[in-house]
Amino acid sequence: MSNSYTRLLQFAQQFQKFYDRQFLPILERTHLTMREVHVLLFLANNPGYDTARDITALRGLSKSQVSQAVDLLTAEGLLQRTPDQRDRRVVHLSITEAGEPLTRECRAMQGRCSQQLLAALAPAEQVQFRALLKKVLDHGIPKEDTP
Repeated sequence: MSNSYTRLLQFAQQFQKFYDRQFLPILERTHLTMREVHVLLFLANNPGYDTARDITALRGLSKSQVSQAVDLLTAEGLLQRTPDQRDRRVVHLSITEAGEPLTRECRAMQGRCSQQLLAALAPAEQVQFRALLKKVLDHGIPKEDTP
């Protein structure tokens, strides 16, 4: 079984490289970085999670990376900041009308990457795989026992 763990980690690294390469034409055309695309896609794919803190906590990017990406995307007119009406310390992020076409294009690219990832599986196996993956992800990683 330990070989499976090694292969899974190796697969994850290879898929990340493959995934990033698929976005190169978009990055070259828009002059954005993959980090900025990750922020756009996070906001598009995770309704209800719309703050820099959410992106940092759930996407695994550092505060400074998220801050830089948000600043650039805002300056480009792709994102807007909206202060929370109840707590001025909280700022909500949203994709602007101008950012929607690029976001749709990036989401379509994500879909193509997913299709390529699952291409070896029959349609019924793809459904089963997605259901099993959801179950594993929903279960989460066990918390470590602290002495």
